[in-house]
Amino acid sequence: MKKHFLLVTTLLSLSLGTAHAQKEDSLTIRKIYDEVLEHGKSYEWLRQLTSEVGPRLSGSKGAEKAVIWAKDLLEKQGFDRVFLQEVMVPHWVRGKKEEAFILNNKQKVAVPLVALGGSVATPAKGITAEVVEVHNFQELRALGEDKCKGKIVFFNRPMDAKKISTFEAYGGAGDQRRSGANEAAKVGAIGMIVRSLSSTLNDHPHTGSMVYATGVPLIPAAAISTNAAELLSKSLKENPSLQFYFKQNCETLPDVLSYNVVGEIKGTEKPDEFIVVGGHLDSWDLAEGAHDDGTGCVQSIEVLRLMKNLGIKPRRTVRAVLFMNEENGVKGGQKYAELAKQNNEKHLFAIESDAGGFTPRGFGIQGGSANDLTKILTFKDLLDPYGLHEIGKGGGGTDIGPLAPLGTILIGFKPDSQRYFEYHHTPIDRFENVNQRELELGAASMASLIYLLDKNF
Repeated sequence: MKKHFLLVTTLLSLSLGTAHAQKEDSLTIRKIYDEVLEHGKSYEWLRQLTSEVGPRLSGSKGAEKAVIWAKDLLEKQGFDRVFLQEVMVPHWVRGKKEEAFILNNKQKVAVPLVALGGSVATPAKGITAEVVEVHNFQELRALGEDKCKGKIVFFNRPMDAKKISTFEAYGGAGDQRRSGANEAAKVGAIGMIVRSLSSTLNDHPHTGSMVYATGVPLIPAAAISTNAAELLSKSLKENPSLQFYFKQNCETLPDVLSYNVVGEIKGTEKPDEFIVVGGHLDSWDLAEGAHDDGTGCVQSIEVLRLMKNLGIKPRRTVRAVLFMNEENGVKGGQKYAELAKQNNEKHLFAIESDAGGFTPRGFGIQGGSANDLTKILTFKDLLDPYGLHEIGKGGGGTDIGPLAPLGTILIGFKPDSQRYFEYHHTPIDRFENVNQRELELGAASMASLIYLLDKNF
């Protein structure tokens, strides 16, 4: 009887303890959201980064200015430590604005076109040639040199509109941009153009990185807007012999010294264990890089500000890392992981925000054990009231990916994806296209998850 009484008492005590902890967690998360929605700083920081610093492609003066801005901002917040990590980054420049025309008999129609990052320039006079339209590499290889030599290959496979996640659709179409020039060169093409990776029809061409393969001729590669792709495809059906002209003036210069910018709040119990939250500081050169990835940077800084202002003292050291060179090399992410290994730093979790500043939906979790995932899923009841319904297995992020071999659990912040690829890598990725409330909710979401991870693992 006594043993039974002790067992009941113990179970009741555990139950009450769990209920108390959940209530405490619920109140803390509510404080995080109240603070960010009433006194949030991330929107103003984003305005400064986009409007005062502007485009910041790796190796550029803009990127250099962004590092200075970020370090100064982190130092002003009074965090426990702010420092830079040296990293050598690529330096590709676009040069004079590109030109492109569809030449259909006597008709000359200008179309929006941008060079892909890493591409070589055209000859000084540009390229004029007939066009071969294809939708995948298999179709191109089947045509072979007989049909493609001396021509411009036009990849026109759209993102799959049936995919609910536009990121999944983007992934399914991305091989054309990354490797299209290599495949086109193998069949004797003298240039490659690709339909922009966009989920909508518009007149804004989307740039992005491409990489040349070893031993393959280097041919110029560019993207045309989705409306231009539709027009070119329609025109080719009417006149397969039409020609296309484009001229671009880009070049790759020697690598440049740049920096990751890091701020941290020291852990009270296990300061040598780390939880990272971050975004990438660089952006493409066409616009301000607001959604990609100014939002992720300012949200990450806001996470630390929230913890400091609310008196949340993490057991482990929490770092905000603004990575350099995600867009065309991932050198910042690689350097961060290299230094983490070199310094014997134990990184338990790394969270990346690089999917835009839209309404938060949840988190994708990569790595860890089945028990780790189960424990994270127990947070659902606490996060569900804030619209974070999509928590489960998923991708982490490009910059934090190099931490995976160190055993770090990678977590990707998932905002609503439907509008992201209207702005991604385009001239319209500007401050005014970010909603303040959506941005701030994202920062609160990540701060809440970090609070829970730090307390429960």
